[in-house]
Amino acid sequence: MAKQGLGEPADAGESAGPVGLNHIVINVRDIEESHRFWTEIVGLKQVGALRRSAHMGPTPQMRFYSGEHGGKLAHHDIALVENPNLPKPPENWELFGSPQAINHIAIAMPSRDAWMKKLAELQARGVKFHRRINHGVTHSVYISDPNGYGVELLYELPREMWEGDIDAGLNHLEMLPTEGEAALQDDIEHAPRFGTSAG
Repeated sequence: MAKQGLGEPADAGESAGPVGLNHIVINVRDIEESHRFWTEIVGLKQVGALRRSAHMGPTPQMRFYSGEHGGKLAHHDIALVENPNLPKPPENWELFGSPQAINHIAIAMPSRDAWMKKLAELQARGVKFHRRINHGVTHSVYISDPNGYGVELLYELPREMWEGDIDAGLNHLEMLPTEGEAALQDDIEHAPRFGTSAG
């Protein structure tokens, strides 16, 4: 049987591959505290809340949040479930070596301009930048939520800059300052290109 190439349609009778993640659900210690983070800091909108039902038995508080998708809302991109028994997060967040099962959650901004405005907004609010990284596929800032989950806010670079060699794009990184005006700068003109598109 011939091996199916990347991006090629499945043969008749074979199931198609998934398109990607639909949503993620995370446990949080204090749902009000986490609600403020995901709405006021990240900028998502609450679109619903789980209503208790006798059919489900005892249920904790659960809320659903969406980003903007071309001017429309999704049923949810992320949901929060309150669990007061979660352990407290480590005092200092680290990208690698933290005890959380989820390393980080990446949230895409709709454009480079929107992302740069978000950086300035976060800095003005006193949100700590743990890392400011220019990857080969995204330009990113890493913050953390009240439960210790890493949250990456990013804008994706144009596909033609990295699709020629995705692995190389993933492995490229430029570490930038996390404080002051330098953390808010973004040099897209000198960003590298990978693979056959590098020209």
